[in-house]
Amino acid sequence: MLTINISIIKAAPEHTEEISRICSIGWRQTVKGKYSEDYQNKNVEYWYNHKRVQEDIVKGIYTHVAMVDQKVAGTIGGVVSEPNISEIYVFYVDEMYRYKGIGRKLLDAFTKEHIKNGATEQYVSVEEENELGLPFYKSRGFQQNIQDKRYWRQLTN
Repeated sequence: MLTINISIIKAAPEHTEEISRICSIGWRQTVKGKYSEDYQNKNVEYWYNHKRVQEDIVKGIYTHVAMVDQKVAGTIGGVVSEPNISEIYVFYVDEMYRYKGIGRKLLDAFTKEHIKNGATEQYVSVEEENELGLPFYKSRGFQQNIQDKRYWRQLTN
């Protein structure tokens, strides 16, 4: 079995194009068949255009990237929104690199940083029927909150 060398590093402006590409494709895959092509185009243009992605990297919204052979293979981002709440805003792995442990490593790095900043709970919004994301989150202890339909988990050091 071929092993790949994965490193998790801080997202930086030079990662903008690849983050934009990975998020655009990943989001479209999670909503395939749910939204019109027009809506998908507008959403991708709004959230994942290079200017917006680069601004969000600088602001610290995109926090980490996974690198495989000098290539961005995935990204995660979010904030500590309240003193103890970690929020995942964006989390995608390039289709070529899925199921190789990259998502787990990204989530672990992101979560460790947020725990260090005082987070004791973590939240993520996941599209209903997202067959890429839901099994991943559930296997990491996330449960659906009945009130707002978001997924959450308790964090421990």
